[in-house]
Amino acid sequence: MEQGSAIEQGNPSLTGICPVVGIWLRTQGTVCQTPGTGCDPPGTERHSVGMRVELVGTARKEVDTVAAKTGPTIRRMQLGQELRRLREQADGGGELGRGITRGQAVKGTSVSESTLHRVERGLTSLPRVQDLKSLLKRYGVSDPGDIEFLLDIHKNSLNRGWWSPYRLFMPSGFNLSVGLEGDAKILRIYQPDVMFGLFQTASYARAQFESAKPVDERNTEFVERNIEIRMRRKEAITRSERPVEIHAILDEAVLRRVYGGPEVMREQYEHLAELAVLDNVTVQILPMSQPVYRSGQNFILMEFEPPLPTVVSVDGFSAVNVTDKDTEIWAYKRRFDAMRADAGGPRATHDFLKRAERELEQS
Repeated sequence: MEQGSAIEQGNPSLTGICPVVGIWLRTQGTVCQTPGTGCDPPGTERHSVGMRVELVGTARKEVDTVAAKTGPTIRRMQLGQELRRLREQADGGGELGRGITRGQAVKGTSVSESTLHRVERGLTSLPRVQDLKSLLKRYGVSDPGDIEFLLDIHKNSLNRGWWSPYRLFMPSGFNLSVGLEGDAKILRIYQPDVMFGLFQTASYARAQFESAKPVDERNTEFVERNIEIRMRRKEAITRSERPVEIHAILDEAVLRRVYGGPEVMREQYEHLAELAVLDNVTVQILPMSQPVYRSGQNFILMEFEPPLPTVVSVDGFSAVNVTDKDTEIWAYKRRFDAMRADAGGPRATHDFLKRAERELEQS
């Protein structure tokens, strides 16, 4: 069934996909108003958290299945997005009657303004259920279904991701990037100097980390734990259900810089060639002879199922910054599109890797 077709006609017995909460729903007499989507727009009176709908039959099973596959990072992101929307739609008692500040929201609760800011950004979750209930009461949320919906998201947001035991070995912000990466639908990446982490072999990763030891003073345990992280992250490419789609642009320098010697690089070339032929992977190479615009730093644009926004993860010297600001997303999308237009096509990638292997044999 196409999105919105039955629901837009006001048929309360049929289901459709709500693009705002991204789940299968059955209406309860509410006719959706947004053309082509099948639901009321966020922020309208009839678009409550629970959408005033009922999860039914096989639809309920599908929702439960999708929820089970969603990691805690995405749940925190969902919760933060909804709490921000509710705060901005809350009755502030002013002339417009809409919207309150974070300071007003946390007044009389045990939640600090800075904590709420981090929660709304999806960086952390509220530590106590009572904190969430206090905010929902302040926002005027009284429908039992709405409250249960958000409490369930909150519960799942408190779960530990597989990467939690490795947090001591991660730079600041990297755990958030890893958590989002695993639940992304599409990754658009640019790498100017080293191989993209999800494409690396264990030997290449070890050689890269070993080369940084004298500067970063990293010990062997740090190196081995980070190799484990990278190998675990790679599973997103070849998993049987919902493998992530990757469109990667690699600067030629990535493949020219030798880590670990010829054997390590040959193995890396072969591995990249195997990944590049997968249906969900596209690899383009920016030749050094091509005078094209370059980003200057590696980044990952992560796209998710609606209603979650696109985010960008950018590596810094000692930290990883993740943001969903519209201006940042727009800027990095433009950079990606500019480089994609000037990079060689997928066939050129295959030819380049074969040529690089031959050059290794001759060196």
